Amino acid sequence: MHKMAWVSRVIVLCVSVICIGFSMQVPVFSEMRAVAYDVGLEAERHLIQSSERLFGILQPLEMPASDTEFVPRANAIAAQRVKLAKGLQAEFVTRNIASLGDMIGFWPTADHPSHLLICIEQQRSGVTSRGGNGTNSSVQRVTLSDGVVETLLYGMHQCDGIRTTGWGTVLVTEEADDGRAYEIIDPLNTTGHWIADRMVGDIRTAIDSEQVSRMVVQRVALPTLAWEGFTVLSSGAIILGDELRPGSSNVDTDGGSIFKFIPAYPRVGKSPIETLEDSPLTSGSTYALTVSCVEVDHLNFPQFGQGCEVGVGVWVNVAPRNARQDAYRNGATGYYRPEDLHHDQTYTGKGVRFCWTNTGRLSAGHHGEIICGVDHVFHRDPPTHFIDSRTGFLYLASGGMGKENMSTVTINRFVEGDHRFNAHDNIAFQPITGTMYVTEDAQFGEVFACLPDGSDRDLKSDGCISVLSVIDPRAEPTGFIFDMTGKTAYMIIQHGEQPVSLLDMTSNRITGYTDDLIKITGFLSVIHGLND
Repeated sequence: MHKMAWVSRVIVLCVSVICIGFSMQVPVFSEMRAVAYDVGLEAERHLIQSSERLFGILQPLEMPASDTEFVPRANAIAAQRVKLAKGLQAEFVTRNIASLGDMIGFWPTADHPSHLLICIEQQRSGVTSRGGNGTNSSVQRVTLSDGVVETLLYGMHQCDGIRTTGWGTVLVTEEADDGRAYEIIDPLNTTGHWIADRMVGDIRTAIDSEQVSRMVVQRVALPTLAWEGFTVLSSGAIILGDELRPGSSNVDTDGGSIFKFIPAYPRVGKSPIETLEDSPLTSGSTYALTVSCVEVDHLNFPQFGQGCEVGVGVWVNVAPRNARQDAYRNGATGYYRPEDLHHDQTYTGKGVRFCWTNTGRLSAGHHGEIICGVDHVFHRDPPTHFIDSRTGFLYLASGGMGKENMSTVTINRFVEGDHRFNAHDNIAFQPITGTMYVTEDAQFGEVFACLPDGSDRDLKSDGCISVLSVIDPRAEPTGFIFDMTGKTAYMIIQHGEQPVSLLDMTSNRITGYTDDLIKITGFLSVIHGLND
């Protein structure tokens, strides 16, 4: 309803050629006299002005990079490949990562890394001298002290996800409709191994070798789907996403679901395993997340369907080789291209907090989002199940077979995209602070830092600022990751300009194209929550 205010006005009345002026009170709508004030802009200004105290960033970027700032890649120093917030510095680790480098893992640990392990998202391609295929670089190792690049594994189809495990191995995965997962042991001494046949998991010690590898194995117990983001817990449990756009396989089909793998024999010790047969990933069960639109104690729980994307969820059992199809048939919730996924190591509540990106599609007005969930139950013992008599679906439970024993997950949106901050791809939690860093899958893509949620009423990040933008218009930022100090990060500038001087047929047997791996320093550690 419009409210009116009474103000004095001089009225001029003209009759024929005679005009008389007089004063009177006239009503004026309050909107017409209100001083313009935008509380949203004021909040953004506060984030910028307080960025050092809130984010440990001296001054964020006002705008992303543009064509006018571009320097040809062959001539550029690291600081000319990325536009940085004030106080940050960049240097090259190496310039000859095989093109389409994506996610990054530390070896042996994020505390004291000597190497970076990198997934190369190339399609399986290339012909061997004996007529085999799959000579594309898939997993590479970079020595931090000198930037030397070596290839651990050839022949994956679009390697994207990579994580080091708590038992001394590396798990690498494929972003493809029939994507597989592979586990590597002793990655410093496993070099040049080759997937001769990815459909059956035939892996050799070298390209065209007859010797079967004992250092790399395909994990058939894990689900087959378009892997990208995932987190590996100390028990061997894995939470992961399926990068699938809604409506891809047919009209009105769901997008990608979130899945959970529970090992049959959860890992208990903390020492590295000696052989791959000792890994907890040898066998287990797979589940997909179903979010309900009613509370747990409701008569119809779980009640699911289109529109139930946030709230309380449960895990429904699926077959690993048909995980995507079973998820659709068994009522799992679909999202818009789930990409990267990590768990929040600063979370101190019960269970595990994990977050993932839904990239969306900017040209269709879907700016993307980040969703977070809390999985309330650790599964270190063999799981129990609840069978829903209405559907026959098998749900993950803990300690019993009743409905009240169902393992639940609380899901809520954490960040929603906008016209500048969109196409969310990779995420990383800054150690100590818990600030989430998010990369954009976009031209001149930026990296945004998003605060944790404070004690205010909402459940979302308390605000985001831009800290970095890729200057190359052909490239995008990928693989952003912090070491455990929270003061140093690494990232890849993927598929940028390809000058002849930077081609490397040893690193990339297929085309010789390369990517830049960059180290970024100058991040400060701040403690949140004191002034929320």
